[in-house]
Amino acid sequence: MSNISSKTFSSLKYVYLIIFFALLSGIFYPLITGLDFDFSLIGILILFVGLLGGIMLYKSTTSKIKQKTFFVAGFSLIGISLYYIFQMTGRV
Repeated sequence: MSNISSKTFSSLKYVYLIIFFALLSGIFYPLITGLDFDFSLIGILILFVGLLGGIMLYKSTTSKIKQKTFFVAGFSLIGISLYYIFQMTGRV
């Protein structure tokens, strides 16, 4: 595979994830009801924080040099994402 097609494929992965999280967080609900997009955008950001935490946890299993750093950062980001979810739903 050439270098250009590898970069294109890599960028398409991230575009797919953005679209997936936008749909997952309910981007159609404000369109149908005529409400603001604030909660949908906040939901997308919360999901990205959780995704980044999951990526860090994956990196901790594949890296030998910075394994502890990735492990702590991954669980911290997942914890922050969970806190934001509870804060958004009014449970904190």
